[in-house]
Amino acid sequence: MTRDQKIVAAGAASGVAAMALAMWLLSTRALPAPSGIDSAGDRLGYALRWAAVAALPFFAMILAIGNARAFGPAIDPTLGREDKAMIVNGRVADNTLQQYVLFLAGTLALAPSLSPARLPVIAAASIVFVVARLAFWIGYRIDPLYRAFGFAATAYLNIGLLLAALWLGFG
Repeated sequence: MTRDQKIVAAGAASGVAAMALAMWLLSTRALPAPSGIDSAGDRLGYALRWAAVAALPFFAMILAIGNARAFGPAIDPTLGREDKAMIVNGRVADNTLQQYVLFLAGTLALAPSLSPARLPVIAAASIVFVVARLAFWIGYRIDPLYRAFGFAATAYLNIGLLLAALWLGFG
């Protein structure tokens, strides 16, 4: 393994471990089960409220790109005047949109299968998604190799949500 591959592997492994620990702590210890959630529709509504929270990093990224364009030399995106920070922000926003679509599919598919007592998993996933996306963005801005923590935390969170939804929905 090269030095760069070791950096990425360590970042990815620590991202997955941090995500798993945060999910466990938040969903079993920190977040209360919601009350008044009786139907599958109620559970979907609960998941959609948390989906709005999970969309906040993407919105922040769009604002960062838009403001950088409006107040800098890259105001016309067809001229290729983006600096490195703007290119990174654009790539982070692209990946965040991709990850958000998977997150949304996972949480909306999982929520109807959960009992009200297990719904804190949805809230925990949203909180972890936000933190992981911000870690991805910060890491990428420091050095592209450092994006692995946030990327792995988000990707494996999404894999877990999708697999749980499929297992509970079809199992």
